[in-house]
Amino acid sequence: MSAPVIPAAELAPSAQATPPAPSEPWWARWGDRLNPLVVKEVRQGLRTRVFWICFALMLLACLALSLVAYLDLRNSAVSQQGSSFFFAFFFCLAVVHFFIVPYSAYRSLAREREDETWVLLVLTGLGPRRILRGKVASYLVQGALYASAAGPFLLFSYYLNGIDLFTILLVLGLAAAWLVFVTMVAVCAATLADSRVGRAFVHFALLGGLGISLVTALTSAYGMIEHTGRWMGDTEFFIGVGICLWGMLSYGWLLFEASAARLALPTENYTLEPRRAVVLQSTLSLLVALCAWQLKDQSFHAASFTGVMGMVHLAGIGVILASDADGQARALRAATRPWSLYRPGAVRGFRLALVLEAGWTAVCFVMVQASVAAESTLAGFSRALVSMLFYSVLYLSVSLLLSRLVPQERFSRSASVRLVFFCVVALGGAVPPVLASLLDLSSDAPLFNVLNPFMGPVNFAESRYRDALPDSMLACVGLLAVLAAFCADRSLVQRERRVHAS
Repeated sequence: MSAPVIPAAELAPSAQATPPAPSEPWWARWGDRLNPLVVKEVRQGLRTRVFWICFALMLLACLALSLVAYLDLRNSAVSQQGSSFFFAFFFCLAVVHFFIVPYSAYRSLAREREDETWVLLVLTGLGPRRILRGKVASYLVQGALYASAAGPFLLFSYYLNGIDLFTILLVLGLAAAWLVFVTMVAVCAATLADSRVGRAFVHFALLGGLGISLVTALTSAYGMIEHTGRWMGDTEFFIGVGICLWGMLSYGWLLFEASAARLALPTENYTLEPRRAVVLQSTLSLLVALCAWQLKDQSFHAASFTGVMGMVHLAGIGVILASDADGQARALRAATRPWSLYRPGAVRGFRLALVLEAGWTAVCFVMVQASVAAESTLAGFSRALVSMLFYSVLYLSVSLLLSRLVPQERFSRSASVRLVFFCVVALGGAVPPVLASLLDLSSDAPLFNVLNPFMGPVNFAESRYRDALPDSMLACVGLLAVLAAFCADRSLVQRERRVHAS
């Protein structure tokens, strides 16, 4: 006889009566989403002796300065030493923020590569971008801990008179942006060299750079503190602050993307994010420059500054883009087209550099023509702006031809291409004046310096050289730059095909 069938609802009534599990709190959900490397690095950093020594020394120095301020306040009826004590407190924080924290970030990533534990981090599935983001975020958290300890002392200086609250907040805000930028520079430096000699060179160069960054931060802070309240209605000051802030954040972004690309696998499309960042940074920088130009009532100085600084920036970026290694990411070659400028390869980086330089020159040319200035001044600088484009393309193309036509592979590496570029530019700027001096001519003789990347634009802008350097001469320089760019492009294409075929 079979047993009676009992419904499932009667077998487990308690299961139906059990209320649903409560949702997790928000800090638990965000903890799961947080980069685990941030927690690991912060916990490891807080256990180090360097952190506690620096933290204790900074607090001790701030406490000693506070006692001095208290004694000074007791001895005088009215105190006006707020700016002096603020700078003293800021000095204690700056030594930690702009030297200790970036150097610790550099050593953390460099130690991962030296001890060959970077592979273990990659095997966790986080990827180079998340790992670098975790490294940077962890040391910025440590910087925030230092700032939280020194913050009350910095705000205490406001009650000592002599400095306004807006100046304090402005200095601290710019210092935070400078900390992010310097930390990005340190992390990027840890990815540059692979050999022992190269790492030693990068190490000493970084120490010098961090020292310069500390002096720069202290000098800038001192200047703003000394002129507290005087620049409240100064539009030029706020435009300069905005440009500096945008430069720190945007270049920090570029350095982060470049570092992630260097640590990515060769089979990945590692150039997508860095090149996209370059395009976005150039576009947004041009928009910022246009806004500043409009705020300055279409000033010629704003347009000329934008043109010169933009071409110098894109010339340096172009060398980096055009010196990419050939033969990387072969799996991506099937889907690569002539317009795929974000794909790996030196030829696509070279073409992207040309597009960016030509676009920047065209927009700046329109800005110069619409600026308020004398007609001769506008015409002269327009010629100089176009000549800067021609010189940049010419010297970049010649450098690629010299480095890529050499059969030895070591002369076609990225570092070698960049070294050849700077050597060619140095020779092009130094040899013509020397030759002119040997022939008892002026060192800025226009015909001798027609291909000089430094004196050439100045001579094209000078009205007194208009007869010696007519527009036809500028057209000849442009034609030479176009021919050099075409030859460099064909050389890069042929070399990439040989590398992929081997």
